[in-house]
Amino acid sequence: METLSDADIFVKNTAKTVDNLYYPTFHVAAESGWINDPNGLIYINGYYHFFFQHYPYSAEWGPMHWGHVISKDLVHWEHLPIALYPDQDYDRGGCYSGSAVDNNGVFTLIYTGNVWLGAEGDDTHIRQVQCMATSTDGINFIKHGPVLYPPEGIMHFRDPKVWRARDSWWMVVGARPQTNLGEVRLYQSPNLTDWTFVRILDQATTSQEGFMWECPDFFNVNNKDILITSPQGIDAQGYDYRNHFQSGYRCGVWEKDSSYTVQEEFKEIDHGHDFYAPQSFTAADGRRIMVGWMNMWNSTMPTQKQGWAGAFTLPREVNYNEHGRLLCTPITELEQLRSDYNALKPFSLTNMRVGLATQYQEYKISFDLAKSTAERYGFTIGDGAKIFIDSQSKRLVLERLSTDLTLNTERSIPLIACSKINLHIFVDASSIEIFVNDGEYTLTSNFYPSAGNNTVTFYTENGKAVVSSVECWKLANIFSSCSE
Repeated sequence: METLSDADIFVKNTAKTVDNLYYPTFHVAAESGWINDPNGLIYINGYYHFFFQHYPYSAEWGPMHWGHVISKDLVHWEHLPIALYPDQDYDRGGCYSGSAVDNNGVFTLIYTGNVWLGAEGDDTHIRQVQCMATSTDGINFIKHGPVLYPPEGIMHFRDPKVWRARDSWWMVVGARPQTNLGEVRLYQSPNLTDWTFVRILDQATTSQEGFMWECPDFFNVNNKDILITSPQGIDAQGYDYRNHFQSGYRCGVWEKDSSYTVQEEFKEIDHGHDFYAPQSFTAADGRRIMVGWMNMWNSTMPTQKQGWAGAFTLPREVNYNEHGRLLCTPITELEQLRSDYNALKPFSLTNMRVGLATQYQEYKISFDLAKSTAERYGFTIGDGAKIFIDSQSKRLVLERLSTDLTLNTERSIPLIACSKINLHIFVDASSIEIFVNDGEYTLTSNFYPSAGNNTVTFYTENGKAVVSSVECWKLANIFSSCSE
């Protein structure tokens, strides 16, 4: 049986050999190895703690550990020792996703213990239970074993999100019943150890809504109760649901009898190639902040050959507007990373290319759609991606460029009744996050330009484009000591 120090030593030693060509500068990632879902996001005792699904011994998925980073400001981060690793009979197949709470000063993790009853990776023979671990120092965690077992007939039963409300503890868990119609189950507890089933909070009614609802999250923002799920098994429909799996939300009201009345049906949170399993938490000042896994199952991951795979999205402040959309905007704290500010005066171009002389990482770019006549116009990021307006389809398109046809694909959003478009863009070594019109839409994707070439070049095709404004900054590295 491994020890915690074995895994940490392996990660530290392997990190020295990681190829940094595509390794992120301002996104949270493991020092080496594999990561997926964000877990246990919490502010407690003056620190932000982010945990993540982590396999330290390879850049491929394996039995899940919980990696761990901390920050005082949501900007500058420090890697801590691995918090959980699969060493008990109830979690030997992996310490799967979960959440963190402050239980009267006790730092408590609730997570899924996974056991393969057949061959590793055989999802037809598993046991999944919800488990607890606690810490007095925020670094070392003591396991207390299972606190909630699955109902009869359900094997896939995972990803608990726990919160305090109405003088009680509550938990939502994703499940796949024998009907293969995904559901979210709601539980209640007075003490985090004794849980009572309350009801099925929400569930799929057709196969098109997914056979398994992973990674549920449930929170109130702007007086709306938001249920987030990551359904597996939704088929692509036109421009929508183009990824292997999706993440989205329903808006409604959590009634006094604990039922959930849906007011707005399922919408995707992000429309890029690489966004999954988001989890939210409450910041020190009360804002609702969300972080997602910036990758996608069964996708091509060139970074695996470099010794690592997976990263988090930037933290995003979440709000809900009167038009029924969940707004996601980059947190203002990220402005601390800025330097070398540059701005361009408004300009237009016709059937030509205009490049910035210097490479930046953050951009604010506005186009005047009403005054632009080109069929297509926008900008390229090195030889790795294009972001452009298609005037004929009335869509904003993110095109990922690659000689690998599995990567050379597009994602897009509609631009109906839109006379101007404001883009807030973050370009890291191998990722791009686009926030459209104050967060009404987001597109998050990994891309792989040659030799880290991320210089922006504006272009038009068959007509004129009017660029209203351009601002840009260089961004500093987020990994530094959190000690005072």
